[in-house]
Amino acid sequence: MTPETLFALLGPPTLLGWAILILGPRRYALLNALPAYVLPGAMSALYGALALTYFAGTGGGYGSLDAVRQLLSSDGALLAGWVHYLAFDMMIGALMARRMDAAGLARWLQAPVLLLTFLFGPVGALIAMLLTLRLPVDPMEPAHDHN
Repeated sequence: MTPETLFALLGPPTLLGWAILILGPRRYALLNALPAYVLPGAMSALYGALALTYFAGTGGGYGSLDAVRQLLSSDGALLAGWVHYLAFDMMIGALMARRMDAAGLARWLQAPVLLLTFLFGPVGALIAMLLTLRLPVDPMEPAHDHN
């Protein structure tokens, strides 16, 4: 399967996971396991396979911007980097959703924060952290739907 085909196949499940995070009720553990564990887990496994397959032959690395450019110079390695972003952003989105739920933030307020996390990962995560700064909560505790 080509990197381009894999890239195209990742779109629908990624959008489904984010739709569940942003719009879905949190009271259904099995439904919420999809964006919290199943999809990021599958993407993490795919990332591992892609990194093992494509990174070794690039001659790149992490020591400079030029080395990173060289590391991601093939379509397969670039896809690995993209899958890394998709997996981590969804994991962080799920954690931040749980944290915002625990803080009692309304879902209408969570939606733009989660959308920012989807599109601009660290920016959305930062806003979620700031909104829940005073909350001493374990993000792995089960979430409660406040709506």
